[in-house]
Amino acid sequence: MKVISPALHGILDYTMSGVFLALPSVFAYTGPMAWVCYALAAGYLVVSLLTNMPFGLFKLIPFPIHGGFELVSGFVFIASPWLFDFSQDSTARNLFIGLGVVFLVVYLLTDWRPQEKRDTELELG
Repeated sequence: MKVISPALHGILDYTMSGVFLALPSVFAYTGPMAWVCYALAAGYLVVSLLTNMPFGLFKLIPFPIHGGFELVSGFVFIASPWLFDFSQDSTARNLFIGLGVVFLVVYLLTDWRPQEKRDTELELG
């Protein structure tokens, strides 16, 4: 069951940008870990602004393609502690694994093609 609408997904995306922006302050991250968080905040903000969804400003990226980015991001977040050599920091490791799981759950619960469903229902109606 897809319970996350494109509008709710947009709100979640902008919220996650804020979360990534706040993480270095909350966990006292400095150096590379802080820059990774700032880069993720900026990246998610830009992708959200460019996505064709409610609250997207420029609507250049199709919403289902945005979904593909989310899916890949979830797996990358889970692998990040080992890919970027911070697995020894249990707080950062568990945070990124947790964020990866959250991204995958959000991916699974988001209705990535709501307009196509409505169009099909109208044709069948």
